[in-house]
Amino acid sequence: MTGAALAVGCNLVNNLPAGLVAGRVVEIAKVPEHVRAAVLIGVDLGPNLSVTGSLATILWLTALRRHGQTVIARTFLKLGLLVMPPALVLALAAAFAFG
Repeated sequence: MTGAALAVGCNLVNNLPAGLVAGRVVEIAKVPEHVRAAVLIGVDLGPNLSVTGSLATILWLTALRRHGQTVIARTFLKLGLLVMPPALVLALAAAFAFG
């Protein structure tokens, strides 16, 4: 649940501030290792859902536009909805199974 919540949160506020807050909470709360893994997975995979999820994505799309390639936010979101949720579920399942 933690990883999925962070994945959504990253798309709302960007993964940099979400990761910083989540990392500090994890540090203060001294959570179990599998929760730490879920936080890391959510912050890393979650932003792949939307353009606004990650500063790196925004920068890449800017660089692509400079070179004549255009990726529309709706297209990015459609692909993100197809790819990110299964990757997130599989990564979280692996973290709990092997962690």
